[in-house]
Amino acid sequence: MAEPRGTRTQVGIIGAGPAGLVLALLLRRRGIDSIVLETRSREYCEQRIRAGVLEHGTVELLDANGVGARMRDEGLVHRGIYLRFGGHSRHIDFPELTGKTITVYGQHEVVKDLIAAQLASGSPLHFDVGDVTIDDVDTDRPTVRYRDATGTPNSISCDVVAGCDGFHGIARDTIPRGVLTAYERVYPFAWLGILSESPPVAHELVYTHHARGFALFSQRSPTIQRMYLQCAPDEDLAKWPDELIWEELHRRLEGHDAPNLVEGAILQKGVTAMRSFVVEPMQYRRLFLAGDAAHIVPPTGAKGMNLAIADVTVLAGALAAFYGGEGTAALDSYSARCLRRVWRAQRFSAWMTSMLHRAPAADAFGERLQLAELDYVTSSRAAAQSLAENYVGLPLDAHLGDDRL
Repeated sequence: MAEPRGTRTQVGIIGAGPAGLVLALLLRRRGIDSIVLETRSREYCEQRIRAGVLEHGTVELLDANGVGARMRDEGLVHRGIYLRFGGHSRHIDFPELTGKTITVYGQHEVVKDLIAAQLASGSPLHFDVGDVTIDDVDTDRPTVRYRDATGTPNSISCDVVAGCDGFHGIARDTIPRGVLTAYERVYPFAWLGILSESPPVAHELVYTHHARGFALFSQRSPTIQRMYLQCAPDEDLAKWPDELIWEELHRRLEGHDAPNLVEGAILQKGVTAMRSFVVEPMQYRRLFLAGDAAHIVPPTGAKGMNLAIADVTVLAGALAAFYGGEGTAALDSYSARCLRRVWRAQRFSAWMTSMLHRAPAADAFGERLQLAELDYVTSSRAAAQSLAENYVGLPLDAHLGDDRL
C-alpha cells in the first residue's frame, strides 16, 4: 500500500454543503487556512435541490462576505407568508412586524456561489474523495485521512476538524461512545414534494391547513415552483400520478378566495421524511459538529440551512479568537452557544408543524384547537410578531455574546 501524502492545515472541513463552504469562506476572510473535503462530485453538490428560504441574517452574512451578488439579482424577496385555513388566506407581514424580509434562493444556488468563491480564491476544495476517517481525536492535533479522486491516500494534520458532513456523515460517529446524548422526534407524516414548471400560486409562500392534510406552495423562480402535500412516511410515489397530485393540490387550496393554481409539467417528485434531532454536545476536543451533523429540523419552519450557517458563524468567530491569542474559551463554549439557538429553532419548527399538519389520529377536538391557534396567530399582533421574528430569523449575533441570551 502506498504511503499517504501528508499535508498540514489549521482547520480540516469535512463536507462541502452550506455549513462547510460558509465556514471556509469566513475563515479565509480572517486569514485562517482550511481544506474542504467532499465525498460527492461538484456536479452533485451544485444540482441537489433542497429548500431555499434564507433568513434576513443569512442574506446579510452572504452579502457582507462577497457571495451575495447573484442572490440579490435572482433571489425572490418575500415580505411575509400566508396562513390559509377555513377557506381563507391571512397574511403575516414581516416588515411591518419586524422590519425584515426573507429571500427565496435555492440551497443549490447558494452552494454554487460558495464553490465558485472557494475555487476562485485558490483555497483547497477536493471533491469525490473516499474512505474519510478522523484519527487522533483525543489529541490537540487530529488527523483526517482520505483517498482523493484518483484513489491516492492522503492525510491532513489539523488543529481543528469541523464535521459539516450531514446527518449520515462520519464526523458524529467518530466521537467516542457515551459522549453524546441524542434527542429525537419522528413525525407520523411526511411531505410529497414536486418541482413544477408553472407560475406562482401567490407572490409569497402559502401554508395551508386543511382537513385532508397540510399543503405548502412555494417558489424557486418566476417559472419554477415547489409544492408539497402532507402524506404518509411510507408513501408509495407510484400511487401518485401527476394528475392526482394536481387534483389534491387544488382540493387543499379550496375556498372562496383560493389562489389561482396553474398546472404545469412536473419536473421532480419525492417524499421527504420529517424528524427533529439534536445531539449534545456539538463538540469533542478539537472536533466540532455543525449543521445536519448535529441537528435536523422539520422543514415547516425553514430553518435547516440557516441553522447550519449560524453554527459555523459561531465556530468561525471562536477560531478567530483562538488564533488571535485569546485562548480556547470561545471554542470551549461553541456547543452551548449554538444549542441555545438550535433549541429555539426546534421549538419554532415543532410548533409550526403541529399547528398546520393533521395528525393521523386527529379528532374533532384537536382540529378545533388547531383552528383556534391559527385564528389567534393571525389576529393577535403579539402572536403574529412572535411567528414573524422567528421566521425571519433571530439575529445571528444574539448568541455570540452573553450565553444567557
